[in-house]
Amino acid sequence: METRTCQNCKIEFVIEKEDFKFYEKIKVPPPTFCPECRLIRRLSWRNERSLFHAKCDNCEKKIFSSYASDSISPVFCKDCWFSDAWDPLAYGKEYDFSKPFFLQFKELFNKVPKLNLFHINSKNSDYSNIIRDCKNVYLSYSIVEGEDIFYSKDIDHSRQIFDSLTINDCEKSAFLVYCANDYNVIYSITVLDCFDSMFLYDCRNCSNCFMSANLRNQQYVFREKKYPKEEYFNLISKINTGSYEEFEKLIVEFEKMKERAIHRYSQVGKLVINSTGDAISNTRNSRECFNAYDMENTKWTYRCFALKDAYDSNYGGLNSELVYEFISGGKEQSKAFFTVAAMNFLRDTYYTGWSNGFKLFGCFGVRNGKYCILNKQYTEEQYEELVPKIIKHMVEIPFEGEDGRKYYFGDFFPFELSFYAYNESAAQEIFPLTFEQIKNKGYIYRESEKKKYEITKRTEDLPDNIFEITDNILKEIIECEHKGRCLHQCTTAFKIHPEELSFYRNFKLPIPRSCPNCRFYKRLEYRNPWKLWHRKCMKEGCQNEFETSYAPDRPEIVYCERCYQQEVY
Repeated sequence: METRTCQNCKIEFVIEKEDFKFYEKIKVPPPTFCPECRLIRRLSWRNERSLFHAKCDNCEKKIFSSYASDSISPVFCKDCWFSDAWDPLAYGKEYDFSKPFFLQFKELFNKVPKLNLFHINSKNSDYSNIIRDCKNVYLSYSIVEGEDIFYSKDIDHSRQIFDSLTINDCEKSAFLVYCANDYNVIYSITVLDCFDSMFLYDCRNCSNCFMSANLRNQQYVFREKKYPKEEYFNLISKINTGSYEEFEKLIVEFEKMKERAIHRYSQVGKLVINSTGDAISNTRNSRECFNAYDMENTKWTYRCFALKDAYDSNYGGLNSELVYEFISGGKEQSKAFFTVAAMNFLRDTYYTGWSNGFKLFGCFGVRNGKYCILNKQYTEEQYEELVPKIIKHMVEIPFEGEDGRKYYFGDFFPFELSFYAYNESAAQEIFPLTFEQIKNKGYIYRESEKKKYEITKRTEDLPDNIFEITDNILKEIIECEHKGRCLHQCTTAFKIHPEELSFYRNFKLPIPRSCPNCRFYKRLEYRNPWKLWHRKCMKEGCQNEFETSYAPDRPEIVYCERCYQQEVY
């Protein structure tokens, strides 16, 4: 065990004995950044929701792109990028031992065509990004096997979902966070196997329940009191959920109820053994894992599944093992180290982006390649001889970034070289910074492009009730109530989608007053940080201690597993 000082935030962090064993196993040096700064650095290389109008640099078709319009790199549409219209190896270059590796990689990916958006086997979803096996997905991100998904993120195996975050196997629902197997559920958090309900927190196997918490196997519960069926529906009929003013009051009531409820120290599902984190299931021997399932021997992983023997990974990893410093990608990776947006079947690779293949080092856009360095083809013997020399060179001549940061072999891609500005990346979602803070840290900041649309409807001019809204609302450009004055990647205005309007009418829900990005940041407030604190159980007389994502200064009542089970079940 060893204590080191993070070269980014200057705060001490600990490298445990088992960490050293993992780094030795994959033959990389220990990190020079602390776990949180490593996470921020990876997230700064992922842009989900900042989309730009563009034109394919090959076929000239109008497209949307995750790369800003001032990008000097060519951007191709999906059809062109995956076609034979270009050869990634044509951009290959000799390794230059007089320059830092990361600078040479930057020069390479400035020239290689980039895929405009990450779409795999998806239809009618041009306005979304990082989706797989989807249909009719609109302004949504990180979606797997979804249909009719609107304004949502981290959604798996679900359909007809609006404004939700981190859910599985749900249908005809809206405003959900950390939910699974729900049907016709509105504005609820940590709810499983429920239907026909609204404003629930931490409920299981419930139906026709309203504004209640910690319920198990219940029906016809209204504001935490059970009623006969007829009386329940009579009470529900008096709730005017279609009024924006009334709905906002219900949200305030819900948040107060949620604060009074008993909170489980961690949202752990079945078969969690010797593991810590939040929103995890079927996980063993894993530490500090969040929104993850089917994991074994992992640490510091976030939004991952079916991953084994891996550290510092985000968004991907299906059926993968021996993965380190990995952000975004496909499935069945092995020994994939320092990776941005991997395609499927990546093996024995270092420092790759948008690639797949075997024995790649410093490659971008290479498909089914092997023995390539900086997109240049080598023989097996040449590759094996050159790679150790490059690693030695990276140690001796690091890339020097801002604020004294130096990047050696073993460090992920530098902040300073990211495709994306910090304020348009996923880092801004989890660790939001102001313009001044971004600049002071030496990260990249990009001013928002000037909007060319003209707002036709102010939020204060919207009718209060959904039943006062006519189809004319579909023609309006509505002003976001935040007006771009927040840290939420605010688009300043938005439109109502026809399917969205139909959903609001069917479920008697009001028209929103903020843009999809600002609504997303509201949902993020309901998700605990990807961080753990050491705490004691708050049940009187209990001395149990645990690691939890509830910070010590938070107001919620947090119980250990034993006390929670005794109180709730």
